[in-house]
Amino acid sequence: MSTPDRIVTEFCAAWADADVDVLAAYFTEDAVYHNIPMAPVVGKAAIEDFLTGFVGQFGGIDFRVHRQVSSGSVVMNERTDVFTINGTTIELPVMGVFEITEDGRIAGWRDYFDMGPLNALG
Repeated sequence: MSTPDRIVTEFCAAWADADVDVLAAYFTEDAVYHNIPMAPVVGKAAIEDFLTGFVGQFGGIDFRVHRQVSSGSVVMNERTDVFTINGTTIELPVMGVFEITEDGRIAGWRDYFDMGPLNALG
């Protein structure tokens, strides 16, 4: 069985391929995905819908993980998410917190980031 640390590492790497089915499979049915400061997305189906729109708009994302620590079922990573919007490459510093269930699924995912790089696009 994979450890929570390994599950998060695999999940972050999977973003490069932009396969929504693969990404959605990591979540529990009642998972909560919260891009702070936006409203949380609750439930696997809603998360899959969100991911479909996100990937459709931005494509794959390179999650460049700089540091990652875990304690029990909680994994935190400091990373830079690199993606393209309208031909402009964005490097977004992010702090992520993941809660992993015993069966290896993501029950909670919170990303903390500064909207500045996104707002600068106009």
